[in-house]
Amino acid sequence: MVTSKNKGTALITGASAGIGAVYADRLARRGYDLIVVARNQDKLNALAKKLTTETGRSIEVVAADLTKPSERAQVEKILREDASITMLVNNAGVGAIKPLLDTDVNKLDELIELNITALTRLAYAAAPAFVARGAGTIINVSSVVGIAPEFLNGVYGASKSFVTAFSQSLQHELAPKGLRIQAVLPAATATDFWELAGRHVSQLPQDIVMTAENLVDAALVGLDQGETVTIPVLQDGAAWDRYEAARRDMLPQLRGTTPSPRYRLAEAKVA
Repeated sequence: MVTSKNKGTALITGASAGIGAVYADRLARRGYDLIVVARNQDKLNALAKKLTTETGRSIEVVAADLTKPSERAQVEKILREDASITMLVNNAGVGAIKPLLDTDVNKLDELIELNITALTRLAYAAAPAFVARGAGTIINVSSVVGIAPEFLNGVYGASKSFVTAFSQSLQHELAPKGLRIQAVLPAATATDFWELAGRHVSQLPQDIVMTAENLVDAALVGLDQGETVTIPVLQDGAAWDRYEAARRDMLPQLRGTTPSPRYRLAEAKVA
């Protein structure tokens, strides 16, 4: 059994398998009690039993479909009212890998509801309580597709662009109030994400697929190092710094009353 100082409670969404289940394992071993959230109660119960036995931590199971407002509201209520919660891991999400014209728009509605709406509402439920206590951590699981819109489905990529930008904005606004915000951008990871999206992970080149364990372990090191954006697969960390620097260089130019000369109409020529 692992024993360590109690660090409060981490609420993890999408915790029944894959990245979420690994977060549950690693955070329990770091000294967090857990509230694990997912649709599949049987898998959550099995995970809770295993981690309680191995770590001695308290594990609460909440079966909820975060695309359903009534069930999502239960999780929001927990985040607002449970003063033991010190960390939110917004991991629940769904993917789309087919081109836009081959994708059922109703499925894209579900994707937006989970990847954007649910994530946003849970962050907004947790943040005021964290601010009131002057401490708390929100981890939002995004994707490298959010900065590579040429990959996979455009709506999926756009949903993950939202997650990254939202996280950066939260860090800017809430860090002075004592909160830590991190966006984690996985690349191809060995989870059931691919099968649910219509392609088994075994069909991918195996030299591009990271294990969920390696992904989460690296992400937690990034959190420990104070990163706002963590991209575990990125070998040249300075590449992100350059990317961010280029973006920030544009900021002073993103205001004004006069269009750039390249957009001014040429003087009309009189025949």
